[in-house]
Amino acid sequence: MSKWPSLRLRDVTVMKFDTLVLGGGIVGVCVAVHLQQRGHAVALVDRKAPGNETSFGNAGLIQREGVYPYALPRDFATLMRYARNRSPDVRYHARAMPKVLPFLYRYWYHSRADRHAAIARSYSTLIEHCVDEHRALVEASGAQALLRTGGWLKVFRSARKHEAELRVAEQWRSEYGVAFQSLDVGQLRRDEPSLGHALIGALRYTDADSVSDPNALVAAYARYFETLGGRIFIGDAATLTPKWGVNTEAGRIDAHSAVIALGPWSDLVTTRMGYRLPLAVKRGYHMHYAAQEGARLNQPVLDAEVGYMMTPMARGIRLTTGAELAFRDAPATPVQLSEIEPFAREMFPLGKRLEAQPWLGCRPCTPDMMPIIGPANRHRDLWFAFGHAHHGLTLGPITGRLLAEMMVGADPIADPRPFRADRFGD
Repeated sequence: MSKWPSLRLRDVTVMKFDTLVLGGGIVGVCVAVHLQQRGHAVALVDRKAPGNETSFGNAGLIQREGVYPYALPRDFATLMRYARNRSPDVRYHARAMPKVLPFLYRYWYHSRADRHAAIARSYSTLIEHCVDEHRALVEASGAQALLRTGGWLKVFRSARKHEAELRVAEQWRSEYGVAFQSLDVGQLRRDEPSLGHALIGALRYTDADSVSDPNALVAAYARYFETLGGRIFIGDAATLTPKWGVNTEAGRIDAHSAVIALGPWSDLVTTRMGYRLPLAVKRGYHMHYAAQEGARLNQPVLDAEVGYMMTPMARGIRLTTGAELAFRDAPATPVQLSEIEPFAREMFPLGKRLEAQPWLGCRPCTPDMMPIIGPANRHRDLWFAFGHAHHGLTLGPITGRLLAEMMVGADPIADPRPFRADRFGD
């Protein structure tokens, strides 16, 4: 319950809080939790219950190895393959390209090896805390049954790809202490006997965790937020006005500060307030499948040469696609799922589809591959926490802690300067 009294003005109830957090995904929920832990009276506002948009549909990984964010390939052969729009891991809508191409150019620019390495030096300061911060919230929220430890597998069909990825893993270990194991075909068979015999080996990133139901994890964190005294409201972030108020089904809420953590919808609010942040989306699809009788998948598995992931989930085996470049709200075109399904069935004995239609979600991305975390530079007491791309689940708790420490004036767990909003010149 808010420490502020409710006020009735002209028959409209106005509830007062210290902070509004707009966005009920993993990032917004974690921001709300950490602020509430530090004594703020927090209202968490979204149009749906927590965890039912982008945070619903990911592969469930908490990627301690993800010190280098996903770059855009710069070699000519890969770019030409993408340009033909037939690659199973990346597809695009032609009508979206005039708007997306400037973003892709900036993404390509930042993906050059030396620039990517510099980005990793900043990005790794968040990644190094991702597992510990999740485990702390898992313990506090009683969500231990959802957590799977022991890492995840990247599997290979060719020795050439295996050796190339092994060199990358060795670089990550040398630079950032990333732990991994290289598995030959015999070790892989012992670990995952149901996987197909076309595979010749794997890498296991051993320090990563995963979850069996990302939606349930966000819901558990949200319930913990409520036990701390936080309040959750169904409302419309587009009604946000300085300083600072928003409309909800329960009435008007006013607060001293506000946090925009709306993931791929963040620009709907920031643009209206005068910000021109370079936010784009990578769309992705998933479908759940039954396993054939006697088959079992013990951990998340990435097919490194085709570009999809299979994860054992509470709802079944989740098959997750790569990226689709399109307008955020364009109709679903799940051709990638249809293209990767035969490869997935070859790798693991999948049974029937368990849903009528694939799930579609959007990953909010910046061209330098780093999230936007910190104060808005044009409005006092307005804060941003979005743009986490493929690592929203991974970085939710550490983002929540970092932003909360900044907002209450505590020493931050990591240097926040690389993630500031004004790095884009706006």
